[in-house]
Amino acid sequence: MTPQKLLINRLNPSSLLRRGWVVILLALGSFALCQQVRSATDTPKPSDDGVPISNTADGQLALASITTGIYNTAFGFYSVLSLTDASFDTGVGAATLLLDNGGTNTAVGAGALFSNKIASDNNAFGAFALFNNDSSGNGTANFNNAHGRNALLNNVDGDENDAFGDDAMEQNTTGSQNTAMGDDALDGNTIGNGNTAMGKEAGNSIIDGNDNVVLGHNAGIGIVHASRNVAIGSGVSGPFADFDDTCFIGSIFGEIVSDPSSQTAVFVDQFNVVGIFNSSRSYKHDIQPMDNASETLYRLKPVTFKFNSDWKGTTQYGLIAEDVAKVDPQLVSRKGSDIVTVHYEQINAMLLNEFLKEHKKTEKLEATVASLIATVNEQAAQIQKVSAQLEASKPASQVVNNP
Repeated sequence: MTPQKLLINRLNPSSLLRRGWVVILLALGSFALCQQVRSATDTPKPSDDGVPISNTADGQLALASITTGIYNTAFGFYSVLSLTDASFDTGVGAATLLLDNGGTNTAVGAGALFSNKIASDNNAFGAFALFNNDSSGNGTANFNNAHGRNALLNNVDGDENDAFGDDAMEQNTTGSQNTAMGDDALDGNTIGNGNTAMGKEAGNSIIDGNDNVVLGHNAGIGIVHASRNVAIGSGVSGPFADFDDTCFIGSIFGEIVSDPSSQTAVFVDQFNVVGIFNSSRSYKHDIQPMDNASETLYRLKPVTFKFNSDWKGTTQYGLIAEDVAKVDPQLVSRKGSDIVTVHYEQINAMLLNEFLKEHKKTEKLEATVASLIATVNEQAAQIQKVSAQLEASKPASQVVNNP
């Protein structure tokens, strides 16, 4: 049944009689069907403890049950009908805060906060906003803000939710501390907590995931049960759609609009801080030659492997972080006490050091070989010279003529 039909059904006189309103209707007698205007300035009267009552009502049965409550305002047919001793309620529109006796609630729009019983500090602006709030009567659905038609329509016990936009968080029942800004934002969430969605239809596929952040039109669509995801300008599809702790950023893969001269790799630490690996001397101290420290590389064991999350089963090449930690604990990255990955950028620097060491050895060896070749050539030249001198010193051969 739509909220409109449900509202009409609940406001039907026969329905009210069945729901226990007989006493109220009989007490009102001949003026029950007449529009009423009551104000503290017209007929001030004290409460039981002598505190003046200052309430304002305009509309059929508006504030009809008030007893000792003060500073309440009701405008509209059956607005704030059931309130007796609570205070600081404001209802503007037909059947706003109809069942409420919690106080400190504000409802603007037909049926806004219609079913609220004892929960307090809620604000509803828009037809049927927070319509079912606190319909359980548990009194836990407090500090909610709904702005827009059907915003937080089905919320029952959720608290500290902020929904801005038509149908924003429409299906929420017990989810708490969510923020939705945009038409249909988080409109599928029911029991998820701590989600933030900004943009039309942002995060509207989330049902019970927690602490997700989605920004942009249709951002995060595809997340259902997953938690702690971030989606910026991107929906979620493929095998990663419902993974926890995943970040999605639109318009980033394959883009070539960038300045090649200033591009640099981006890193993230265990505290989720994003930055670059600075190389300037101004960021460093205790600078020493690496020397033989890079020889740790010779104890590492490269392997091939496949990631558990890779549905394609692609063969990868690299190192196992736990094995690297046994060789050199400083070559691995940790999240808390858990080993996560290898500092491959450090290994690259170590490889460079080893390459340079070998290059120096090669240069020295080449110089030695060149020197030996020069010596050999020089000796060969001297030998050739001596050979020529010996050849020149030989006596001339004599020719004998026989008669």
